Amino acid sequence: MSLHDVLKPVEEARGLPNPHYISQEFYARERETLFFNNWSAVAFESDALNPGDAYPVDFLGMPLLLVRSKDGDLRVFQNTCRHRGMILVDKPTHLKGPIRCPYHSWCYDHGGNLVRTPYVGGVDVDTHENVKPDELGLFAIRSHIWHGVVFVNISGDAEPFELANAEILERWAEFNQPFFDAGPASHFEMSVDANWKLAIENFCESYHLPWVHPELNQISPIDVHYNIESENGFSGQGSRNYRQLSGENGQAFPDFKSISKKWNAIAEYISFFPNVFMGVHRDHCYATILLPQGPERTIERGALFYADEKIQQPHWLPMVQENTRIWRGVFSEDVGVVEGMQKGRHGVKFDGGKFSPVMDGPTHKFHQWVALQMLAAE
Repeated sequence: MSLHDVLKPVEEARGLPNPHYISQEFYARERETLFFNNWSAVAFESDALNPGDAYPVDFLGMPLLLVRSKDGDLRVFQNTCRHRGMILVDKPTHLKGPIRCPYHSWCYDHGGNLVRTPYVGGVDVDTHENVKPDELGLFAIRSHIWHGVVFVNISGDAEPFELANAEILERWAEFNQPFFDAGPASHFEMSVDANWKLAIENFCESYHLPWVHPELNQISPIDVHYNIESENGFSGQGSRNYRQLSGENGQAFPDFKSISKKWNAIAEYISFFPNVFMGVHRDHCYATILLPQGPERTIERGALFYADEKIQQPHWLPMVQENTRIWRGVFSEDVGVVEGMQKGRHGVKFDGGKFSPVMDGPTHKFHQWVALQMLAAE
């Protein structure tokens, strides 16, 4: 089969062929085509929350560095010194001064400007006419923050984030307001022995709810879910039966400001291509970033966000912990089937599979998104 079979209407289409899930060659091609050429998620805004915070990310082998400057801006740079290519920061840290290369102590300010080159002209001589600091700043990476997530466009060629993702920004416009997390209590991480695409596909659809998430299906059954299908970089599902979490005294998380009544019982969950899934509710949102570690392993980093900046106060902690436990549990239930599909992709006779025209529309949209870009790159 060919990728053109993926582009057929869902009633006739096949899924992506096996090599797209198990081949190092295809994984390397996806790195450039799907991740570096698009807006991809790499970290959470809270990973570098305070001025001076620096957070390194290994993004498909690309070394990146998030730096929160004194003016409060969050910038992303390539995490390599302009001298000999040394990694500048190898673990999350709080910078008390400039970004200093551990190799020869070249220093950069938090805006990426080269500010010191010790001994570059000889012992005790810190300048040289052929080393021009204004030409040797850190390589800046195009970035954008949305829904608490830091997105980057490595190639620099993608449309501006607001244009490239105008449809979902409009759909979720009511949530375009400040987000707050509760620190470690609202974060989780897990490792999945599967290709990143299988996690995205699984999140697209509600078809698996009765069998994989039986408890969730009792609260939000499959028959109250609806498909979300787009040609513009996302797809997913919604529920018409969202129920707020209640504390021991009946308290609930505060709603987002001026949220419309339609969200009283509606929640929506999308796979935001290529590598993050998101959920929105009247009182909290979440995002899970997928960081591929190779064709058959993925790190999932999750974070929950709330409407109230006081969410870190102690009296909210039990509810925050419970909400994180619930959502982490849901994602954990998916691990077995995602890893099972990965094993199944080694079956040489598997032909991409057959989509349910009714239930698999959102997943088919993701397969089409991948196929169109891979074909264009060829």
